[in-house]
Amino acid sequence: MQVRMQDKKIATWQKQLDEAKAAIHQLGPMRPGTLSQQFKRPGQKNGPYWQLSYTFRQRSYGRYIRPDETAELTEMIANFKRFKSLIDLCIELSIQIADRNLLLRRQALDNPA
Repeated sequence: MQVRMQDKKIATWQKQLDEAKAAIHQLGPMRPGTLSQQFKRPGQKNGPYWQLSYTFRQRSYGRYIRPDETAELTEMIANFKRFKSLIDLCIELSIQIADRNLLLRRQALDNPA
């Protein structure tokens, strides 16, 4: 047990994991999706409007968005993308820590001191 607590790799990964969790905590409002400008007549670029498209629980959604709402939604979408990347990092680091702990435990059992 003492070996695992002093392992530098685990300490580094745990620090990175803690930082990622803190970054998640700092995120503001978020929502999934993609914001795009559409046109009523695409060939003529006539009648532009904004559309938010997203998938939630395996179902696709689309919403019309007012031009004055695009800045707020862009920030929320960016927060969601950052959230997803931080979650992926947390999962990756957690797997590395668990695998390293398992390896060290096996080594300690194979080489009792």
